Amino acid sequence: MRAAYKELVGIRAESAQIEGMLELPPDAAGVVLFAHGSGSSRLSPRNNQVAEMLREEQFGTLLVDLLTPAEDRDYETRFDISLLTARLDAALGWLLQQNAARDLPIGLFGASTGAAAALQLAALRADAVAAVVSRGGRPDLAGLRALEKVEAPTLLIVGELDHVVVDLNRSSYMALHCEKRLDIVPGATHLFQEPGALDAVALSAAEWFHRYLSYPAQGMQPPSVGGGAAERRPL
Repeated sequence: MRAAYKELVGIRAESAQIEGMLELPPDAAGVVLFAHGSGSSRLSPRNNQVAEMLREEQFGTLLVDLLTPAEDRDYETRFDISLLTARLDAALGWLLQQNAARDLPIGLFGASTGAAAALQLAALRADAVAAVVSRGGRPDLAGLRALEKVEAPTLLIVGELDHVVVDLNRSSYMALHCEKRLDIVPGATHLFQEPGALDAVALSAAEWFHRYLSYPAQGMQPPSVGGGAAERRPL
């Protein structure tokens, strides 16, 4: 879908300037802020593929570089979840001030370490975060205290063959007390490179955001799904 609004933006985050791409389709139902994983950026082909599919489903997207190029070359910085969370918070604050997106509900989409930052931010900003989706994420790195404080409905998506991360997501799922669901994509590895795997991620994410981002914009409450299935394997 051709964006009705598209802008390359610079966001001030304390002493750093981070770049992002904001795209809004006509009549957007909400905006999804992407938190990239270690070694990735707003140019990630996987997150951009998911973002494009979300825009086709009437959601705006903001993809941002949470680290500067120099910071991203430092392996330890890539795993500095507190720093990633602070940068994501700066992007959220910027988004809330934009006329084009000010009245839209906001969701977070995190991958790898970005999922930990998204969950930490959701725990800190329950007033502003309406839903969270994690793709191949490390929610465990958010910490037990943050996971227990998350109020936003949270969807964890993991590849079936990403065995260690599957176990970490199952443990994190148990720590969450919000509306939640764990989706395991059959035959998929950590990067979801297999045919159709990333499409399955995008479809699950779109379904989740339709359920939990569209309703706040209409002044309605989302339907209860009983805490979500402990585990679901999309076709």
